[in-house]
Amino acid sequence: MASEEDCRAALATLAARLAGVDPDTRAQHVLDRTLSCRIPDLDLIFTGRLHHEGLTDVTTEPSPKAQVRITVHSDDLVALVDGSLGLVHAWATGQFKIDAPLRDLLHIRSML
Repeated sequence: MASEEDCRAALATLAARLAGVDPDTRAQHVLDRTLSCRIPDLDLIFTGRLHHEGLTDVTTEPSPKAQVRITVHSDDLVALVDGSLGLVHAWATGQFKIDAPLRDLLHIRSML
């Protein structure tokens, strides 16, 4: 099981990758949405904001219900971000769950 710090580092890496995407491409594909990432094995929820500047304001502070909700175990989150676990495989096998409107899913998928 990965630690809270490992998960926080993985989310920081993901945020840095999103920030590195061409601003025009990011603006075209990223909608302004609140996001939560529930890590059930750590009993932890990270929240943040996904918008044209990338993924920002990541915290473990309580927040209102997020528009995009992800559930993933700590080890799987780290593996997804480091590339050792493919997103489609993780989703198809239930290791990665996402609850969001279809339109949002299509936009998010185009960024990954």
